[in-house]
Amino acid sequence: MSNQLTRRLALLDDDAHRGLLGQGLRGIERETLRIDSQGQLARTPHPVQLGSALTHSQITTDYAEALLEFITPAEHDIGLALHRLDAIHRFAYSKLGDEMLWSESMPGELPLDEDIEIAWYGKSNIGMLKHVYRRGLALRYGKAMQCIAGIHYNYSLPEKLWEVLRAAEGVQEERRNALRDFQSESYIATIRNFRRYSWL
Repeated sequence: MSNQLTRRLALLDDDAHRGLLGQGLRGIERETLRIDSQGQLARTPHPVQLGSALTHSQITTDYAEALLEFITPAEHDIGLALHRLDAIHRFAYSKLGDEMLWSESMPGELPLDEDIEIAWYGKSNIGMLKHVYRRGLALRYGKAMQCIAGIHYNYSLPEKLWEVLRAAEGVQEERRNALRDFQSESYIATIRNFRRYSWL
């Protein structure tokens, strides 16, 4: 374990700072495929009843037209984040008619690549940019690979924690963007250490 990591862990283990890790923001992004009553990939467009895939803040499409993505707002309370995800699921189910949501990350039997519709976001510049980007993914990786769904758990550390670390490590704010750079470097180091030690 690095000296810096050891120092930071000791600092956060102090009674005065231990509670800071629980004050971060959490958000959940859940991807799920729409399927028809036969368990096959839905061939229908993104349901209008769910709102615009381009502009809706909580329900969009990911890669394919049938690959929904549910996004919760960032919350301090884990229970509230899960409640919001549940509410999004319930709303979506109420608008899907005969379609269902595939519960697994790995899709069931998929149609041929040419029959998997890439998400469509309209003809605006940003909508076309998102669509063309996904066409590029299809060329590089194939459409079936892009239909694998997942859950993303987003977590950000509270500002108070950054202030404690900055003070302990002597980061000067006189340089423009010093605190932001410090935070970015620290997040990258956290990811690196998570990957290094997560097997424990």
